[in-house]
Amino acid sequence: MTRTSSRSATPARAAEIVREYPLDHLEGVHGVTYDGTRIWAATNERLVAIDPDSGAAVRKLERPCDAGTAFDGKYLYQITDSRIEKIDPASGEVVATIPAPAVGGNTGLAWAEGSLWVGRYRDRRIHRIDPATGAIQRTIESNRFVTGVTWVDGELWHGTWEGDESEIRRIDPDSGEVLERLQMPAGTNVSGLESDGADLFYAGGGGSGKVRAVRRPRHAA
Repeated sequence: MTRTSSRSATPARAAEIVREYPLDHLEGVHGVTYDGTRIWAATNERLVAIDPDSGAAVRKLERPCDAGTAFDGKYLYQITDSRIEKIDPASGEVVATIPAPAVGGNTGLAWAEGSLWVGRYRDRRIHRIDPATGAIQRTIESNRFVTGVTWVDGELWHGTWEGDESEIRRIDPDSGEVLERLQMPAGTNVSGLESDGADLFYAGGGGSGKVRAVRRPRHAA
């Protein structure tokens, strides 16, 4: 598939940040996921669970975690270096490991339709992979660097981060066409991305050490 210009003709609207969750003493936030109760943030050396109401860190799992995070309803999945670990959140035990699509450059991670979806930053791609083997099942092209990835109500969204600019974008999962753009304030970057299944996205803030809740646009049925 031929990539288009990195500048989309789709008009952007300002992203509405409704809350920030600062995490103390962290070098950065990478992957983000949501288990229906808690936000999980990948913070280099540990996964941190955050209560979305109080903002308090309520759980920590000591696992290396330098990129995307996902939740399948029972298990957490975490990219670290060249592998994806399947983690029991109750015990912190790694119950399985599969290869990541490549060494380095993996960013976002999401669970949808029985598969894992992996963002590849500079490749500007999202791979659908088999959660048991890591085999690539299909590839979606983007026209911007891909950070976090999430699916919600059949919509595919991903974060971008190029220079000092970040957006949250909805793209057509077949063509990669940009359908919607939420522009973050300058210097407010998006690393990981996850939907709460309703009205919010949770966006990792990279080196800010924050997770931000961003209003999700709702569309008429």
